[in-house]
Amino acid sequence: MKPELVLVGPMMPHVMEAMEEDFTVHRLWEAEDRDALLAEVGERVRAVGTSGNLGASAALMDALPNLEIVGCYGVGVDSIDLQHAAKRKVIVTNTPDVLNDDVANMAIALLLATSRRICVGDRYVRDGKWLKAAMPLTHSIRGKQLGILGLGRIGKDIAEKASAFGLELSYHGRRKQDDVSYRFFDNLVEMAENCDYLVAICPGGEATNNIVNRAVMDALGPEGVLINVARGTVVDEAELVLALQEGRLGGAGLDVFLEEPKVPEALFEMDQVVLQPHAASATVETRHAMGDLVVKNLRAHFAGQPVLTPVR
Repeated sequence: MKPELVLVGPMMPHVMEAMEEDFTVHRLWEAEDRDALLAEVGERVRAVGTSGNLGASAALMDALPNLEIVGCYGVGVDSIDLQHAAKRKVIVTNTPDVLNDDVANMAIALLLATSRRICVGDRYVRDGKWLKAAMPLTHSIRGKQLGILGLGRIGKDIAEKASAFGLELSYHGRRKQDDVSYRFFDNLVEMAENCDYLVAICPGGEATNNIVNRAVMDALGPEGVLINVARGTVVDEAELVLALQEGRLGGAGLDVFLEEPKVPEALFEMDQVVLQPHAASATVETRHAMGDLVVKNLRAHFAGQPVLTPVR
């Protein structure tokens, strides 16, 4: 008999088709009464498929007493109760590396879009303003200082790509990394004081909640730009809106928000802000690779093999 799996939310069609081949899949999001479904099938379920935003709570795990593995579609696992999973001896996997390139590309795209006012220029042409006058000059990024908050896999990719544009690099994280030559700051405010641009690419969770606060934004200053491709929780969103409104922060490129898909409407009218709908990894190629990796991890586990990408 096929192992039984609870799928918390929809995934790409090819991923769900692959799961259906190997598992008896219970689609939790389609259930009229989720608790009733879990009560009915919970004893038989050995796997959960979820995503970084939907996660897996302790309550969900406890409704599945024979749960063995949670396969997460995404890198971020802050919405999965990892401590409870460890206590239950439940394996948790995610999809690192396959999305590094596109997320790093989005960070660079937002950096360029804010510095060169790409969206403003697009509207300038569409609105016929170019027929009347040249658009005001924008800013070059060559020689500017870029601080990276979180020099993990994706952070290193951002650094490599940013180097090609002639940016000077520094980073802040939990510790200094001996295998990189970029300048390390053990104080985020101090790094922000020395930056023209700050890219947030650190994990979410309690340890980084509102880590980019008013002090950090004020340190970046009226010419500084914040790029967030991490999690909405890492930035104090209310303070960000105020800093932009008051001119204490020069601009922002934002792919993530605190209460997605709700975005503070005050940001909509700001020309110095570029907004994206949490789309950094949202290319056909990357999302296919992420989905494939979820399935490969599940298949490896139920074949008695080590999973490919366990969360440590």
